Amino acid sequence: MKTQYKIALFLIVANTLMLIIFGGSVYYFLYNYSYTDFYKRLGTRASITAKYNFDTNNKNAESIKIIREQHLEKLSNEKEHISLINSFNDLKLFAEKSSLPLSFIKEIYINEKGNLQIENTFYSGTKYKAGNKVYLVIISAENYYATHHLALLKNIIIVGLFFIIFITISLSFYFSKHIFDPIRNITDKVKKISTDNIHLRLEESEKDNEISQLILTFNNLFNRLETAFETQKNFISNASHEFGTPLTSIIGEADVALMKERTPKEYQETLQSILSQAERLNQISQSLLFLAQTGYRENRLNFEIIRTDEIIWQAKEIIDKLIPKNKIQIDFSLLPENPFKLKVSGNKQLLTLAFVNVLTNACKYSNNKTVFVSIASSNHQVIIEIKDQGIGIPESELQFIYDPFFRASNTHQFEGYGIGLPLTRNIIKIHNGQLLVSSVVNKGTSVQIKIPLIQYNENRMKF
Repeated sequence: MKTQYKIALFLIVANTLMLIIFGGSVYYFLYNYSYTDFYKRLGTRASITAKYNFDTNNKNAESIKIIREQHLEKLSNEKEHISLINSFNDLKLFAEKSSLPLSFIKEIYINEKGNLQIENTFYSGTKYKAGNKVYLVIISAENYYATHHLALLKNIIIVGLFFIIFITISLSFYFSKHIFDPIRNITDKVKKISTDNIHLRLEESEKDNEISQLILTFNNLFNRLETAFETQKNFISNASHEFGTPLTSIIGEADVALMKERTPKEYQETLQSILSQAERLNQISQSLLFLAQTGYRENRLNFEIIRTDEIIWQAKEIIDKLIPKNKIQIDFSLLPENPFKLKVSGNKQLLTLAFVNVLTNACKYSNNKTVFVSIASSNHQVIIEIKDQGIGIPESELQFIYDPFFRASNTHQFEGYGIGLPLTRNIIKIHNGQLLVSSVVNKGTSVQIKIPLIQYNENRMKF
């Protein structure tokens, strides 16, 4: 059963039960009240009848009779039953004469009051003493309100119940259908979107409701998926090219060497060329493997408390070995006085690799011009900024610098694979940090790395 029908059925059942309970309660309380009230009216008439019939004061009796005739409405089929009671036999005779149960007559005589219902006729009796004499007065009448008004009320409640149930059913199906129509439309449109037409989007509404939020969420998801697919396509295309170039060179060198006999020197040169291309292929493979590992193994890394200034020095030592002619200048003027504001939780090897990648790029793309490194700290994060005076990155290409194998259009004269910066960003993301790159062509590039500080008690200087 579809959800919309389940909701409609639930609303129908719930509303029907509430209506039945409400209507039944109204009828039940009015039914009981009408009987109680009618007995009171009969009891009042019985008392008045006894007074104006047996009161020794004739004036009072006459006044009561006039009031009864002028102000008390005659009840339906109203009758009076009066009898003088001197002995138990009189009770029997009165019961036989009035065709009433002897038990009812005895109840009135003993309790001085009594009520009885026989089908739709109601009886109310009272015991009245006039001097030494005892009288029983019984008034009977049909309860017109119960037979007509309550019956009408019952019919109204039943008809109203069916009418409201019909309205409830109609509205339940209508609203459930229209509530789920937008969701059904979203489902149908989402089913049409695939990898072949992932550029399609759901039509957004100007209304600020849950459906609009759902559509916006889907569109944002499709935007991310489209970006991921495009990145994957570019990755596969670039990876194929990067792998294809050294493999083609290796195969070509081998084929040429095997075409005819060569001198030992020629074989050595061929093997050297093959070795060079194989090393290049190995570097690309290792870089790709490491890039993939940083993408999904962040929970398996061992983190420790480390000082960022020490990591910078270690990276500088590595660069000194790789690029002896580098001109890296580290500015410590902004270092905080509190050493705890330099400490982060991280993996020392990965952070060192990240800084080595950034420093290598700064030296390489600036032709070993001066590279400025500064370290500062706020209350929540440590900030490392690396500035070079190199060729810069075209503004239109800054959005692609984190795509694997992407290289700016002005870097053809420099060797590289376009993996270092994506790898560095992955490492910084693992440490919950930020990597911000700004650049101006022919003026240089600035890379800012922000890493959250560890939490510590500033008063006690304890972590």
